[in-house]
Amino acid sequence: MFLLCLFSGAAALFITSCSKEGSVGPAGPPGANGQNGAPGPAGPAGPKGDTGTANVIYSNWLDVDFLPDTVTINGKLDTLGYFGGIDAPKLTKSLLATADVKVYVNLSSAADPVITPLPYVDEYGVIIRFIAYDQGIQFSSNVDAGTYVQNGVKTLQYRYVIIPGGVHARTGVDWNDYAQVKAYLGLKD
Repeated sequence: MFLLCLFSGAAALFITSCSKEGSVGPAGPPGANGQNGAPGPAGPAGPKGDTGTANVIYSNWLDVDFLPDTVTINGKLDTLGYFGGIDAPKLTKSLLATADVKVYVNLSSAADPVITPLPYVDEYGVIIRFIAYDQGIQFSSNVDAGTYVQNGVKTLQYRYVIIPGGVHARTGVDWNDYAQVKAYLGLKD
């Protein structure tokens, strides 16, 4: 019985000492950081995202035939220049009003590309220009700048890129540098 009274008294003393009365002491110093736990399992794969080209439309490298633009003056045939064209069925009037249309020419071959944007002017006076219109692109030049094959190597092919407008933003891409445009838009050769 003595032990029962002793335990009862100790319990009562313990309960009263844990009451919420009195002031709270200051916060102690922060403890040391613990070790990181083991990594959890990988989450499920998310849905496939949209392509990174933001609806950019681009053509394959295309062969273009240029024809002479001639006139007859005093019975003599004279060539004023050369022209050619390609179909661009996705180039609509709406896109002409809101998109950027870029055209590039590969001055060399697919195996050893030398690509430049149009309009193109070189140190020898060669000029190649383009005009984009509803569902097509027309080229003009002061030389025959049509695609040709020499020694089994195809040279002078053309590619267009249509970049639909959206929210005006700066990209930091030099749109006249084909390598930058190709990398930025994820174009494939």
